[in-house]
Amino acid sequence: MPRGLSKKMLPWLFLAPMLLMITLAWIAPLVLTVYLGFTDLKINNFLAFIQDFFTDKVKLTLDNFRKIFYAEDPYVSETFKVTVFYVVSVLSVNAVYALILSIAIAYFVKNEILSMILRVTWLLPRITPGIIYALMWIWFIDPRYGLLNDMLRLMGAPEDWLPDSWLLRKPYSQVLMVMINGYVGASFGMIVYTAAIKSIPPDLINAALVDGASEFQVARRIIIPLLKWPILFVTAWQTLSLLSSYEYILMVWGAGSGQGYGIARSAGVMVWSLYSYAKAFAEYLYGYASALSLILVVIGLVLIILYFRIFGFKRLMEPSKVEV
Repeated sequence: MPRGLSKKMLPWLFLAPMLLMITLAWIAPLVLTVYLGFTDLKINNFLAFIQDFFTDKVKLTLDNFRKIFYAEDPYVSETFKVTVFYVVSVLSVNAVYALILSIAIAYFVKNEILSMILRVTWLLPRITPGIIYALMWIWFIDPRYGLLNDMLRLMGAPEDWLPDSWLLRKPYSQVLMVMINGYVGASFGMIVYTAAIKSIPPDLINAALVDGASEFQVARRIIIPLLKWPILFVTAWQTLSLLSSYEYILMVWGAGSGQGYGIARSAGVMVWSLYSYAKAFAEYLYGYASALSLILVVIGLVLIILYFRIFGFKRLMEPSKVEV
């Protein structure tokens, strides 16, 4: 092999395992999802599809998208509204509340040991197995044996405000959905924000304090502006994660009885990704479930482009104008 060619090939040889993993784990499933979204694949012709990918028994069609956009599926609009509420509410906790929490722990708490203990405490839900986390919430909200209603009574909440079932009674079930996913999601934003805060040069903060700035002014005028790109990352990452996540809803409300929805629909917590899951693995409408998933992919791409424009991602990628 020529020497010049070997130098060009060497980086690709190192990147080959990663590129192969990306192709098999991300690109191939995406291409398959796009294809299946335009088919009538279901349990009746699934075996024929497995035996022959191009079988005549699986036909290309636009019926899946007609069902979605022309409201032929009566549950699409309801699921969409719940999903918007879910993403916006939990994102507010994951991105905004996590930012406030991080500044409080990483800057206002001066004792480093106490700060570390608080950070580890918030990480416990994330490192706890998901099913254990879900079971703890089911016990916590139980009206007879749990602590939630008792804690609300101690805080002075009227008895009429306390539901007999947090799982079924709307809007309490939707509030619970936000609490469960927000509590575990805030820890991710806290990790990113705390690391960014700790990387801010102390000279900037000390100079502001010497000039007479208060602690809150330092947080508002120095720390938050310097967290612009971490805020972009957390917001974009959590948006994509929330659009596709349903595991905690599935573990708490279920999606495996009857038509595959458990009590999620009656509780008002049926999000789009869980609806797609139920269509695929409970009703075995694989083509329709793929079309639903494809809608999420498009929405995610649109939101990421919007975030990049809002936060000025192009400016971030420009080379530095400082001459060395």
